[in-house]
Amino acid sequence: MSLAPRLRVRAFLLIALVLLALRLASSATAGAAFFLLAAYALTGRAQAIQALALSWLFSMLNPALSPEASMAALGRYAVIAGAALSVLLRTRRSRDSSGVAIHRLVLVTLLLGAGIVAHALLFSPMRDVSVLKAISWTVAFATLLSAWSGLGESARQRLERQLFAGLTAILLASLPLVASGRGYLVNGTGFQGVLAHPQTFGPTVALLAAWLGSRIVADRRPSWWLVGMFALCLVMIVLSEARTAGLGLLLGLLFAALTGRILARRKLRDYLPGLRSRRVQLAVGLGLLAVIAAGPFLGQRVGTYLAKRSGTSNVVEAYDRSRGAKVDQMWDNIREHPLRGIGFGVASDPFEMEVKRDPVLGLPTGASIEKGVVYLAVWEELGLLGLLAVLVWLWLLVRRAARAGMTPLAVGLTALFMNFGEATLFSPSGMGMLSLILLAWAATGRSSRKGHARG
Repeated sequence: MSLAPRLRVRAFLLIALVLLALRLASSATAGAAFFLLAAYALTGRAQAIQALALSWLFSMLNPALSPEASMAALGRYAVIAGAALSVLLRTRRSRDSSGVAIHRLVLVTLLLGAGIVAHALLFSPMRDVSVLKAISWTVAFATLLSAWSGLGESARQRLERQLFAGLTAILLASLPLVASGRGYLVNGTGFQGVLAHPQTFGPTVALLAAWLGSRIVADRRPSWWLVGMFALCLVMIVLSEARTAGLGLLLGLLFAALTGRILARRKLRDYLPGLRSRRVQLAVGLGLLAVIAAGPFLGQRVGTYLAKRSGTSNVVEAYDRSRGAKVDQMWDNIREHPLRGIGFGVASDPFEMEVKRDPVLGLPTGASIEKGVVYLAVWEELGLLGLLAVLVWLWLLVRRAARAGMTPLAVGLTALFMNFGEATLFSPSGMGMLSLILLAWAATGRSSRKGHARG
């Protein structure tokens, strides 16, 4: 790394630490941290992505460790707006080698977003909420696609390392809380670490694990650090009790290994050279011995993880107990409005929604809804044609991620499969922002003959 990139990395670390200190200091300075992030986003494409990632982190911190941020909702919108303006000002100067394909992705995303806005104006019972959610999601994801694609190869790799180093730091910073009540603040049993909820911590670690696990099988000689960190991630996912994270990781890695080679038109030995590595084979052997040795304890812990205090005997029954009522409610709406839907970002029962509004302009700044399967939620909200449009858009993302290599595909698929349990794909103001950042990274990756993104 030359001197200039090193200085930029050090400058970013210094700025990130200062803003984090502001976020942790008080409620007033926490709110200011978001608006300073918006200003930082204006300084470049990489800075726009960094600002959105830090905005996610500042929104997801454990309340036992950080004060509530004043004007945080408006601050998050300001960061998205700053990032969008930053990328827009630099778009005309972009001459990316894969620009035609990437620009198609941006165009398709903008068209999908415009369609959702039009649908909201026609059918949503809460038009302002639906329109604002649709615009914020469209602007955020189109910005991320354009920002990632506009970076040079060395800048992409540097930013990729920074992002996953940040996720690693979150994991390691959470370890001291394993023996503290502040690490189990939400329900007393599910570990949340330095983040706000076990259902935030688990999926975050799962995305990191997808990156680590895919690199293990995609590298010809994976390091012991990758293997050890991947094992630690698995332990922490179980401690979080986030079944969605575990299932998403398993399916993401499995489908990436099985289908990625076909989509990328690669030979198995070239696509997954790590499977022949003696280190991987030794790690698998040691892992099996550890599982056998810790059999009774591990079986009990995994059983608790799958049942999650529900008293059920299998994961299907546990899922039905935790998500069944919501799914039934969504199916009722689908049967009643199969073609037009009920409105984007609207709860299955709109009367249950709590909408937070800006006291000055009266604009909605928050209207959280809890839905399980995002693909069922899309059908419920946008109707059958809307669902088909979203599936086509997702296929374009997955196909490009597959061509970029095993690692981008595995991370992207893990993010998408986790939406079978928690619908975060269209929620840039919450956990969904991290998934969108990594989905955009995966979909804009350059084709790699090594089967993975270099790191």
